[in-house]
Amino acid sequence: MEPIADKKMAIFRSTMELVRENGFHGTPMSMVAKHAGVAAGTIYHYFESKEHLLRELFEYAQQQAIAVVAKETCETIPFKTCFFNLWNGLYTFYRENLDLLKFFEQFVNSPFGADRPPIEQDKFYSLLFAFFERGIQQGELKPVSSKILATLAHSSILSTAKLTAQGRLQLNKQELEEIQLMLWDGMSLKR
Repeated sequence: MEPIADKKMAIFRSTMELVRENGFHGTPMSMVAKHAGVAAGTIYHYFESKEHLLRELFEYAQQQAIAVVAKETCETIPFKTCFFNLWNGLYTFYRENLDLLKFFEQFVNSPFGADRPPIEQDKFYSLLFAFFERGIQQGELKPVSSKILATLAHSSILSTAKLTAQGRLQLNKQELEEIQLMLWDGMSLKR
């Protein structure tokens, strides 16, 4: 992925913050430009409309999550190690990028996300499904749908990251490891 210009990144960050506070409809382009510290004309240099900005920001957010999955699911280390790396990698990413996560969730649950392709065609979920399918094929995971396993793992990561990032739940390192281990024990084949 090519680097993003500083002004464009400032617009993305401002959009995420303002959408979190005001929602999509309460965040006009002029407010984003002012918050980002750029001229009103500059924002239109990058984005022809608010819809274009929101769609491109969603794509940027998704690419960031895809990069984490791609990094943590390498095939050169044992599957079980990859599983824990993936859980930790996504958890850390979401926890450290809560505005991005909230934007992502708002987008997919809004009219902007209504025309998204089926989840099986979504690159992020395709990577997750393929990772869990690999675990099934290698005899590490129970022979159930990879969609079920990916959904269970990803939802535990999302919930834990949101609750801890918001300060609503305090978990130490051992408790986070216990969540992962319980998830692994429920998915893995006992040998």
